[in-house]
Amino acid sequence: MAFRIVAFSGSLSAPSKTRALVDLALDKLTRRFDVIAASYDLTDLQPSLGGAGRLEDLAPLPLTIVQSLVGADALILGAPVYKGSYPGLFKHLFDLIDPEALRHKPVLLTATGGGDRHALVIEHQLRPLMGFFEAATLSTGVYAGAADFREGIPASPALLDRLDRAVDQFAPFIRRQNPALPVAA
Repeated sequence: MAFRIVAFSGSLSAPSKTRALVDLALDKLTRRFDVIAASYDLTDLQPSLGGAGRLEDLAPLPLTIVQSLVGADALILGAPVYKGSYPGLFKHLFDLIDPEALRHKPVLLTATGGGDRHALVIEHQLRPLMGFFEAATLSTGVYAGAADFREGIPASPALLDRLDRAVDQFAPFIRRQNPALPVAA
């Protein structure tokens, strides 16, 4: 059985540094392990997300995307930081998800912001949110400030090293599901 991972960016911007960061994490994971991967962002859930009071209120494509996210074996979540917190639509998405849907699911938390003032958003905002769902958040979260990017691409050596360490933390979860799963070259 193939290990399925979904990356999700809580950004409405295009291009998005948050999307670039989660996609890079997903790329690193797919290069290391033989997994099935998909990546989405808030724009993929529009315009129906904002008006949805229940998951069933979403249009068919956004509903399918959310079902993919909930049905994945692991997640990479990224949120842009505005004024010390993640965007409201990002939180609204999780308000629609059943509280037990993410239980024990490994989750890599990432965030992006303009500067280092927002770096604690992972510990003070995202980790408690995933704690409510009883998700198995990886011990290493990855925050990237504006200085960590070059032309919209994550580039600082310290950031890339931290991202590699975080991606490595998926290994026990992947192997637990399928001990014979080969490590990619």
